[in-house]
Amino acid sequence: MICPLLRSFGRHARGLFLTYLLIGSLRAETNEFPRSTLQLGQVLSSITNQYPPLLAALIERDIAAGRLRSAEGTFDFNVFARLFGTPAGYYQSGTVDTGFEQFTGIWGSTVFGGYRLTRGDVLPDYYNNRTEGGGEIRFGLRVPLLRDGAIDRRRAAVLKARLDKELADPFIQRQQLDFIRAGTVAYYNWQAAGERLRVIEGLFRIANERTSALTNQVSSGLLPRIVLTDNQRLVVARQLGVVQARRRFEAASLALSLFYRTPDDEPVVAQRDQLPPEFPEVSGSVEPKIDIALELAVQNRPEIVRLELASKKLAVDRRLAKNQLRPNLDAGAVASQDFGENIYPDKEPFELQAGLEFRMPLQRNEAKGRLAEIEGQIEQLSNEQRMAQDRIRNETRDAYSALTAAHEQTQQAKLNVELARELQAGEEERFRRGASDLLALQLREQALFDAQIMEVDAYTEYFRALADYRAATAADLASIALPTAMNVSGR
Repeated sequence: MICPLLRSFGRHARGLFLTYLLIGSLRAETNEFPRSTLQLGQVLSSITNQYPPLLAALIERDIAAGRLRSAEGTFDFNVFARLFGTPAGYYQSGTVDTGFEQFTGIWGSTVFGGYRLTRGDVLPDYYNNRTEGGGEIRFGLRVPLLRDGAIDRRRAAVLKARLDKELADPFIQRQQLDFIRAGTVAYYNWQAAGERLRVIEGLFRIANERTSALTNQVSSGLLPRIVLTDNQRLVVARQLGVVQARRRFEAASLALSLFYRTPDDEPVVAQRDQLPPEFPEVSGSVEPKIDIALELAVQNRPEIVRLELASKKLAVDRRLAKNQLRPNLDAGAVASQDFGENIYPDKEPFELQAGLEFRMPLQRNEAKGRLAEIEGQIEQLSNEQRMAQDRIRNETRDAYSALTAAHEQTQQAKLNVELARELQAGEEERFRRGASDLLALQLREQALFDAQIMEVDAYTEYFRALADYRAATAADLASIALPTAMNVSGR
């Protein structure tokens, strides 16, 4: 009764197995992307050029550039034109006044000038807008002597906007490191899932190929039927393992497709025939040494660059706050030249006016409070910088420790597979001679299978640790160039 059930279950499992093979072949036929062996470099190139979250991060450069251009509007050349007058009244007149104003940024100075023409009745001497018959040309200069000389709000805004533009790169680089690490892990998870599928299929094939020989031996009376039944159970169990491994491989392929994309930015589900034949060779030692790794991490990590730029922004704020403590002492001069008909004998054709203006709030609470606030923020940032360096060193040491341990595990796992394979081959020879039984052979096969899976896990863990280590030391920033914001917006 048991044997027919097992045979029926085996037929159904084999049918399911063939169905999965058919589905896989159909998927392979419908995939139009190039079907060569998929390498990690292709995935990382896809991340750099087509991965939407990274492209979104790159737009931060455009945003920062827009903010800088907006801040630089304080240096725009300004022109104006006014038309006003007194159409009804004792003195009827009309005035056209045009001019320009340009903030130079040189010690906070501003130059200005223009042309004015007044027409109408002869105006009294207290009417400032009156001109001679041909109008008046004027030029002037305003210079802050104390406050707003070395820096003011407008120039501070430009300096901070330029630093914000530089801050876009550390933000993008941090995203790049995270995405490259995630893509690398997804790639090796996919390869590991493929290796596990290959190993379990090999185990299934051994049991399945043994069925015919055992059937003949049972028919000849050389072996009891229970041996054949046990092998059939083994075939079914391993066939179920194949289905489960295939499902995990498909899940890993889908996870990888988020990072592996076509030039048109469409996800590509990598197929089994794109698997590399084996994991990359692991070198005999882990390089570089920990002291070099720590130096690389502190030099290259974008968090350190971000904090340094943030410190520069606070330095600008502190300069501005100290500037606000000073009193206003502004100097100005205006030169004007009238020409044309001499309408007003009491008005000289050329006039030069100059003056000083002094202003200062006595308490200066706003400036003092702002300076105290900035000093506190600088102290906070200083502590944050020290903590960031400690955290980066700690992450690097941990990643280096994990990498060295994973490296050692790969060596031991490889030796474990070699020994298990040797034992399995010896037990198979003994079984063929009749000196062993199926149970002992199954145990050896299972031991080899377990050793191979442990090897796959060890290699997977090694390459995950390597990805963590490269992210901790920011090693990939030097090896993979980012597209520019212009390339992104022009896609």
